[in-house]
Amino acid sequence: MTKLKSKLSNIEFKPAGLVEKLAEALSDAILEGAFKEGDQLTEIDLQKQFNISRTPIRESFRVLEKKGLVEVVPRKGTFVKRFTRRDIEEHFPVRSVLEGLAAKLAFPHMSIDSLKMMERAFARMKIAAENEDGKTYWKQHILFHEIFIDACGNQLLINQLKTLRMQIMWYRLAYQYYQEDFKKSLRTHELILGLFKNRDTDPDRLEAAVRHHIDIAVSKFTGYFDEQEKLKVSAK
Repeated sequence: MTKLKSKLSNIEFKPAGLVEKLAEALSDAILEGAFKEGDQLTEIDLQKQFNISRTPIRESFRVLEKKGLVEVVPRKGTFVKRFTRRDIEEHFPVRSVLEGLAAKLAFPHMSIDSLKMMERAFARMKIAAENEDGKTYWKQHILFHEIFIDACGNQLLINQLKTLRMQIMWYRLAYQYYQEDFKKSLRTHELILGLFKNRDTDPDRLEAAVRHHIDIAVSKFTGYFDEQEKLKVSAK
């Protein structure tokens, strides 16, 4: 809870927007590892530490539940979600289809500024990969994808992908030692960037490239997930 208190210490809590601010701070704390799978988030602790009522705390828990970051168990409490192999198998393919569609829709609307932002994000991904800085790499990776997702112009699609991507990012960060093949990932992102920059690109090809990039992650991540589960069992 100390890490969470630090995360929230600079937030000015006011009635308007309190639930959103608290939910965002709790989301960040979970994604950054202040809470682990199965940890309980208690209303009383939050209420005492930040001098806020239970109502906005409970509402923020509902927001986190919709994001797929916590599970609210009746008569027991709110817990950071434990994810399963099935979660991965269900989420990644859906994200693949939706994000491929977003890329296809975004292609005719990509501005010069947006393309430059993608170039900068990619350049920072390369530097982070060279330095084996996974945290920075994923931060820039998220930005790279968000640029073209935001450019697709379909707000429903943007909102759905925002939730899916947050859950999948949590899956990755929950396994702190998950190793991405940075070189292969960089080549794929370089291809995607090149397709966006080439105005003669067939949008269907761009959609396929984005989908392929995400589909590859499914088998790699489920394999790693199975490996870690075996280690947990053998350690008992």
